[in-house]
Amino acid sequence: MTVRLGRAMGLREADLVQIRRGALLHDIGMMGVPESILLNPGKLTDKEWDIIRKHPVRAYELLSSIEDFKPVLEIPYCHHEKWNGSGYPNGLKGEDIPLSARIFALVDAWDALSSDRHHRRAWPEAKIAKHITALSGTHFDPKVVEVFWQVISEP
Repeated sequence: MTVRLGRAMGLREADLVQIRRGALLHDIGMMGVPESILLNPGKLTDKEWDIIRKHPVRAYELLSSIEDFKPVLEIPYCHHEKWNGSGYPNGLKGEDIPLSARIFALVDAWDALSSDRHHRRAWPEAKIAKHITALSGTHFDPKVVEVFWQVISEP
């Protein structure tokens, strides 16, 4: 879906190859998060959230020293940044967030909400649509949201 959305937004095929790789590696930094936190069915503590929020930095540390992975770093490092600047790890805002990360962030949220997880059932499509639309302009790039709805409605 990330590649489809990137293509619809006019990205070059060579960039789409890197986006696909970045999407596949997006949570590699979670390897440093204890299983007790990852599988916790309840509410996380502030300390546990602090550990989770470090996974983009861990991903950067793991991948940045490998030359072949440098072109894919935008997604693992920046996919938790938010359009309004309230994300992490760097509080990037708007177009300062790499486009590949803005695209993936939306697809990742859509996938998470539309899939059953160990701590909750998948949401109905209408609830997901309402939620994502409500976050356009704060959490997500409004243009990415607009193109996403066009892509998802294509056969």
